[in-house]
Amino acid sequence: MTDQEPQLADAAGLRARIDTDKPHSARFWNYFVGGKDHYEVDREIGDQIKEIFPGLVDVALTSRRFLGRAVRHLAGERGIRQFLDIGTGLPTADNTHEVAQCVAPDARIVYVDNDPLVLAHARALLTSTPEGRTAYIDADLYEPAAILEAAAHTLDLSRPVALMILNTLGHVAEYDRARQLVGDLMSRLPSGSYLVISDSTATSEGMIAASEAYNASGAVPYHVRGVEEIAGFFEGLDLVEPGIVQVTRWRPDSPGSVVDAYGGVGRKP
Repeated sequence: MTDQEPQLADAAGLRARIDTDKPHSARFWNYFVGGKDHYEVDREIGDQIKEIFPGLVDVALTSRRFLGRAVRHLAGERGIRQFLDIGTGLPTADNTHEVAQCVAPDARIVYVDNDPLVLAHARALLTSTPEGRTAYIDADLYEPAAILEAAAHTLDLSRPVALMILNTLGHVAEYDRARQLVGDLMSRLPSGSYLVISDSTATSEGMIAASEAYNASGAVPYHVRGVEEIAGFFEGLDLVEPGIVQVTRWRPDSPGSVVDAYGGVGRKP
C-alpha cells in the first residue's frame, strides 16, 4: 500500500518550479542511465561531458547497480525492512522499493527529493506490495529533522532503518557540512541501522574535468571528493565488507570495470 500521496494535483505549480533553461542533476543523470525524463539543456551538457569524459556514463550505470546490490544485501542478509532514500532522483528500473520488496514484500520505503520533476513523477515511486508501504516526501537534505518527522508516518524509527544517500552529497559544497548532515540523520536512527553512500570521486583527471564542465553549465554545482572523504561519512560505523571501494567492486555479481565512484555500507553499533 502507499501512504499519503504528495501534492501531485497542482500541475501548474509544478511546471512553474521546473527550470528548463539550466541543467539539473536528476535529469542529467536520468539521461545517462537511458531514461526519458530530461530536456534539451540536460542532453546538451550530457553530450558535452561524454566527449570530455565518456567514463561518467559508466559511473551512472554502475552506481545504480550498486544501489540494487546494497538493498538486496540489507533486505536479504541483514533483515532490514525499512529504507529511507534521500536524493531519490527520477524513477528508472529497479528503484529501491522494487528491489527491497522483491526480497521482502513487507519492506517499507520512504523516498525524499526536492526536485519538482521528481515530484511530478512520484506516483511511479508510490507503488507497493500489499504487505509493504511506500511514501514520498518533498523535502531537502538540509532539513534532517523535518525529513525524519515526515518519514515517521511510514517508518517505525525505533527499529533499524537503512539510510541511503546515493550520488547526492556532492551538492553540499562544504565537506564538514555534508558530514554534519549525515551525522544528524544517523544520530536519530537506532542501533542496527545502516548507512549506504555512493558518490563520484576525484580519482581521475577526466572526472575532475567533467565536474568542472558540469558546474560551469549553470546547474547547481556538484563537488567530487576524494576517497578518504567518502570514507569519512562512515566514521563511527562498522563497515560491511569489503568496505569503501569502487561501486563496481562492492559485492559484485560479476567482475566490474574501474570507475570514478566509490561507495560503502556501514552499520550503526
